[in-house]
Amino acid sequence: MNIAVLSRNQKLYSTRRLIEAGEERGHNMRLLDHLKCYVSIEKLNPEIHYEGKKVEEIDAIIPRIGASVTFYGCAIVRQFEMMGVVSASESQAIVRSRDKLRSLQILSRAGVDMPKTGFARLPKDKSDIIEMVGGTPVVIKLLEGTQGIGVVLAETKKAAESVLDAFYGLKTNILIQEFIKESRGSDIRAFIVDGKVVGAMKRTGKEGDFRSNLHRGGSAEAIKLSAVERRTAIKAAKALGLAIAGVDMLQSDRGPLVMEVNSSPGLQGIEQSTGIDIASKIIKYLEQRTDMRNSTKDKIGV
Repeated sequence: MNIAVLSRNQKLYSTRRLIEAGEERGHNMRLLDHLKCYVSIEKLNPEIHYEGKKVEEIDAIIPRIGASVTFYGCAIVRQFEMMGVVSASESQAIVRSRDKLRSLQILSRAGVDMPKTGFARLPKDKSDIIEMVGGTPVVIKLLEGTQGIGVVLAETKKAAESVLDAFYGLKTNILIQEFIKESRGSDIRAFIVDGKVVGAMKRTGKEGDFRSNLHRGGSAEAIKLSAVERRTAIKAAKALGLAIAGVDMLQSDRGPLVMEVNSSPGLQGIEQSTGIDIASKIIKYLEQRTDMRNSTKDKIGV
């Protein structure tokens, strides 16, 4: 197979591991910077060009699209899909997951448990919205924030209102969420491949920080999920249409609560903490998808 990894940096751990895993399984691996791709759109003839040449003979792609370039990156993924190329993550599913508000609404409709969450635009609503999610302390998040950036814990109502005033003054969209104190600054990431949990880790924030992101200095250790945690993670990924996902959950007194479903989860933390070769599992999934597509083409005589 000819597999392209859509990534802006070959030196990134996840990109490097996917290329290594693909080559170990005998595939031709290619790195494409999605921001350097450009498309031709015409009747029944979708094309992608890269560095002055037409991109051809690609069987499958693995999107590693950064949050800051979601729109353009997903346009390139969608163009590959129009060309009949198998994608590890569908473009529309990536778009759904990147909109934090929309993804929470979809998860809510699917019956997935999550922290109580509020969303408001007008500053005059701030007192009521704080009470709506259970009162202080509350977690206030920028909708566009990633890796723990733009996440604030407000421990008193006065502090929460001050933070909300500041964010509203910047005319930015924010979420207000219930603070789950029993999680004690830790969360769980379940890694999903093809509708199955293939690995899980517990992430703990550095001392004095309630955020557990590894990019913010947190630590990780392998963990065995309970049956309900496993079911919750699988249900969340399925609700958003993601075959490959990192589902972040908090352990609470009322069970696992989903915070976010990541469509481009990093491999370094999960592989190093669990010792599981996640990259090879992703390649195997692509092999199965491509075989199914080819089988279907043969049946209909394409």
